[in-house]
Amino acid sequence: MKYYLIAGEPSGDALGGRLMKAIRTKDKKAEFFGLGSESMQAQGLKSLFNVSELAVMGIAEVIPSIPRILRRMSETVADIVRVQPDVIITIDSWSFSARIHKRIRKLNLNIPQVHYVAPQVWAWKKKRARTMYKYIDLLLTLFPNEPKYFTPYHLETVFVGHPVIESTLVNGNFRGQFKKANKIPVKNRLMLVLPGSRHNEVDRLLPDFLEVVKTMHKKYPDFSFAIPTVSTVSEKVHKMVKASGLPITIVEGEDNRRNAFQDADVAIAASGTVALELAIINIPHIIAYKVPKLTEWIARHFIHIQYVNLTNILLGREIVPELLQQDCNPANIMSYVEQFLASKPIYHRQMEGFDKVRKLLGMDEQTPSENAADTIIKFVKRKHEENMA
Repeated sequence: MKYYLIAGEPSGDALGGRLMKAIRTKDKKAEFFGLGSESMQAQGLKSLFNVSELAVMGIAEVIPSIPRILRRMSETVADIVRVQPDVIITIDSWSFSARIHKRIRKLNLNIPQVHYVAPQVWAWKKKRARTMYKYIDLLLTLFPNEPKYFTPYHLETVFVGHPVIESTLVNGNFRGQFKKANKIPVKNRLMLVLPGSRHNEVDRLLPDFLEVVKTMHKKYPDFSFAIPTVSTVSEKVHKMVKASGLPITIVEGEDNRRNAFQDADVAIAASGTVALELAIINIPHIIAYKVPKLTEWIARHFIHIQYVNLTNILLGREIVPELLQQDCNPANIMSYVEQFLASKPIYHRQMEGFDKVRKLLGMDEQTPSENAADTIIKFVKRKHEENMA
């Protein structure tokens, strides 16, 4: 079959890469088209354009980018019409994906439309759950409690599992390789600095994170530092680190990233999927995040959740400190890092909580990506048979 996959952000790209690999084991003649970045391109996808153009977050940042994004949407829809795939699979980024699906629906192409990763209707815009069936035929979710929000509204929804549990971060043993490859003394402890995968995240968070590294470097000479980054922001990260003059190793590529995570002792990170990865492999960490004032005002009025970090949301309590807006500053970050290093109670609460998170996400006979591939292939075949009947 011909699969048209669309992933507009690095988190979706990682999912897409694993999904493509799983599909290929079940459909040897699979052909892939669409939009993706490093992980999907490593599986043979030739992206229609550079998806870093879509990596924009926050109302204040999105507005100036609207003309470019709309143009790219039109190009994507035109490419789908040209390819005539057997299925269209959008991954995460529902705001962008929904507009693609709506345009395709209007064209009456009779191509099954799938979305992978449910929008967080439990946090905001709950009404989306009532109307998604109009634009997609199948929804795949990462968390077991999500189908209940969509199935009452006539949308076929399947929980396939969270891909973090199939990562080599969890399943492989590569401890020591990162330090060896980068000539870091074995006795040194390692801090991961994770300022996000979007340009505006790096702009707002990395300066504060670098201040923490500066303090750590002076106070704890046995510490080394690494920034795992992705292609969308790599150039910016390199420039900012070089300007700081700090001894930080910049990590690129999946294998190097995995090795850095397995050697890490503590982390400071932007909110997102990376927080689940850190929890899964027991790295004590804090979450820090800043958005523009306008975005903050909108969030406070329309987003109704107690926590922003997935680990805290899953557990229903805060075990990972969330330093948001004015609380996101070097002094606060440093305070928590030192509590972790001293094995204070917060460290032990995290270790206990991380164990519960692993149990909640669970392990199955198949990986989540294999579950997703099976579900999609069976669904498309069923739809084809229904159309032929």
